Amino acid sequence: MYMLLITSTDTEAGKTVLTAALIAYGQKYHPSQKWGLLKPIQCGTGDREYYSQLFDRSIADINPIYLEPPLAPPIAATQTNVHIDLAVAWQALERMRQQSDFVLVEGIGGLGTPITDELVVADLARDWRLATVLVVPVKLGSIGTAVANVALARQYNVNLRGIVLNCPQPLTDIEIANFAPAELIQSLTSTPVLGCIPYLPTLQDLDLLAAAAADLELEILLPQLAASRLTAA
Repeated sequence: MYMLLITSTDTEAGKTVLTAALIAYGQKYHPSQKWGLLKPIQCGTGDREYYSQLFDRSIADINPIYLEPPLAPPIAATQTNVHIDLAVAWQALERMRQQSDFVLVEGIGGLGTPITDELVVADLARDWRLATVLVVPVKLGSIGTAVANVALARQYNVNLRGIVLNCPQPLTDIEIANFAPAELIQSLTSTPVLGCIPYLPTLQDLDLLAAAAADLELEILLPQLAASRLTAA
């Protein structure tokens, strides 16, 4: 059983795109494997509703902790007089872990986003011992944000498997190379860049999502998947 946290440099960076792409790929090419999907905390509408509709899954199973205001969790919790009990999310993860071969956990916001008054997403990655991938949106400033977030991951002893670049808007190959040169990012961070998700005009097409995931270095991102293929062979 393998668990992977999908986090990012910030909100709207591409966590949802990568998460959906990996689940779509798994369901299409490895249907015998059981793929769990967890959004431990969500503030406002968005991801859990999207995943529920796309993959025909229960919102309650996907998202154990929900806060209505679309704000950082501790702020949303204060405004609604709600206590964030991470034990609830941990128990949901444990149940999913026991029922799945792979569990993808989508974080909230970026690696440094607060989830309580004392903890950020990086704390969760470390304390829950989750292998982690960092999504970096391709735009001006991508290099600096990648370097800063890898440094943050190291500070918190996060098991960072690599970086995935994501194009939130249509970009040419030249623009991608100028904004987020993979070799330079790898050199500065000593962290592998596992591929780039192109701009996807729709996030409702499972085949398109699966194809985007297929172009990533999945043997590093999901090593247990490679191991299962070897065992089957």
